[in-house]
Amino acid sequence: MTTGFLAFVAVAGFIAIAVFALAGFGASDAAAGIFTDAYVWRILRFTLWQASLSTLISVMLAIPLARSLARRPSFPGRLWVIRLMAVPLGLPVLIGALGLIGIWGRQGLFNDMADWAGFGRPLGIYGLFGILLAHVYFNLPLAARLMLAGLERIPPEYFKQAAMLDMPGRSVFRFIEWPVIRPLIPGIAGLIFMLCATSFTLVLILGGGPAATTLEVAIYQALRFDFDPARAVALSGLQILVTGAVLLALAALPRAGDPGTTAGHPGVRPDGVHRHLKLADGVLIVVFSAFLLLPLAMILINGAKADLVRIVSEPIFWTALSTSLAISFSAACLCLILALAFIALQDSVLEQPKAGPAARLLAVLASSTGSLVLLVPPVVLGTGWFLVLRPFGLTDFAAPLIVIAINVLMALPFVLRVLAPAVRTHRQRTARLAASLGLTGLARLRIVDWPGLSRSAATAMAFAMALSLGDLGAIALFGGDGLTTLPYLLYSRLGSYRTADAAGLALILGFLCLMLMSLGTRRIGADPH
Repeated sequence: MTTGFLAFVAVAGFIAIAVFALAGFGASDAAAGIFTDAYVWRILRFTLWQASLSTLISVMLAIPLARSLARRPSFPGRLWVIRLMAVPLGLPVLIGALGLIGIWGRQGLFNDMADWAGFGRPLGIYGLFGILLAHVYFNLPLAARLMLAGLERIPPEYFKQAAMLDMPGRSVFRFIEWPVIRPLIPGIAGLIFMLCATSFTLVLILGGGPAATTLEVAIYQALRFDFDPARAVALSGLQILVTGAVLLALAALPRAGDPGTTAGHPGVRPDGVHRHLKLADGVLIVVFSAFLLLPLAMILINGAKADLVRIVSEPIFWTALSTSLAISFSAACLCLILALAFIALQDSVLEQPKAGPAARLLAVLASSTGSLVLLVPPVVLGTGWFLVLRPFGLTDFAAPLIVIAINVLMALPFVLRVLAPAVRTHRQRTARLAASLGLTGLARLRIVDWPGLSRSAATAMAFAMALSLGDLGAIALFGGDGLTTLPYLLYSRLGSYRTADAAGLALILGFLCLMLMSLGTRRIGADPH
């Protein structure tokens, strides 16, 4: 319990120092006066507007997609389509943006086809359209997978009764599917809205100028380009207020219920036998698959066209690669240690029937630690620590440590999601064995727990490394000649219009991240716990 308490103090302290630094600096008149700036409120309106539109489009498209996949359990390649839906979750956002530019950009595949057909080049991806397109690309698969999981839990007996009553498709949706989907929508929409409201890399790449800028990008610009700390502090405070309000709204949302259990096996659904509906479902699934695959294919094609031999022979590439691997591995190890400490803290409190209110409050706070990175996003944390370190001249020296710490916080929610169920199941199964051997603490972890949890730990580390390896948000403020990662090098090449080199780096970085995600997914399937 002591280790968990120290871990919680470390995480809370890291965030609190950044927030207090922002609050202290923001006490000046210059920082306070920025809240009357019309440009700031225009940025806020655009942040909320693009997040609302992205959420609405993603959720509205996810409903028919999830229904089509649920109706077609024997659709050719359905398993691969569902696996494909996980790719955007593991693909670095920067690489996904490059793939979308290759398809929908001014010189992209769609405009090339439109120009060949005599319609000119009608699409421009930079601005609101590009931001919405990219957010839908990354969030539509997430929403559809969550809805599909809910639809697949519907007992087959419901559809058998619908067939006996000769219910039309709209009635099946109204009385069977919609009662399952409706409770899921608030949570899914809230999660997507939060992800879009705190989006940084996509808006940085596809925003296209002041007219399409969010709060996080404005914070980065205020420090990186204008070097206006007062403006950055005011924007950071506004960002914390917005994310805090959204998190409070999410906490108040009702949780989805369980539609029921059954021992039966899925059968033919009465709303899936009509020929025209089969065709519509098939077209929707194929179009969705193409929507996900084409940017990935463009990354592969453009990356293969680049001079990969020259790229990998440059010293800066190996410096960036070694820095990325060192940061991601360090972040993954620290994240694993913190996650295990938090889980142990929660379990030790729950195992004590007479635990006091303070201990239970600590356990609740530890369980919600993953939400802190949403409340105080990476750019805001980086801004706070920049203000802390700058007066002492330690910005360059401490930059790698700050980047590692921010990556730890970003990966912590995912690592907890992977580890917590495995740890609790394993400890329940081995509790009597450990008690009979008198093993506690580190001895139990080394002799009993670690052999059974090593696969889950490797899975968590693979996910954490992949997330850290492809991150641009944490390195954006501190990156430079003295600290260069692969995403930062890729962004620098893109900013200097060396698009061929950027495509080659995107291919290499995407391959590394997807390889790690594939390793983690494979181990999940192989883990007996």
